[in-house]
Amino acid sequence: MGLFSIFGKRDVSDDITKATPFRLTSELVPYKLYANKSSSASLMVKVKNQTNEVLLTSVVAELPINIAFDEMGMSKQREIRLGELGPQEEKQVRFDLYSGLKSDKGEYTLTLTAIAHYRDYGHVLNAVKKRATLNVV
Repeated sequence: MGLFSIFGKRDVSDDITKATPFRLTSELVPYKLYANKSSSASLMVKVKNQTNEVLLTSVVAELPINIAFDEMGMSKQREIRLGELGPQEEKQVRFDLYSGLKSDKGEYTLTLTAIAHYRDYGHVLNAVKKRATLNVV
């Protein structure tokens, strides 16, 4: 891009969109929820920037039916904006998960998405998705 070279900026969007920009790891504490009664667990998510650029980052967690982010069982999706992650920097976020009277026994799949944004949180450069399993006993 000639326009960016005039202002002394270089275009790094091709490098970020082709490669995997983040490493996602997750851990549940305790590792299970209880069926047909109120219980809670904490989902710890670590996001590491694997590029050599500073990235504006957010993490989105999506839950299946009968598991929620609040005790009322209404909130199924939550986004946490991490701000700028430096090169090779790692941040940890925590999501509180709740089961209720409608939670049946079985395995539930959670979806975690780390998103690299451009300029503001409305523009997306790249995203990494990970699925985690939650046991309800």
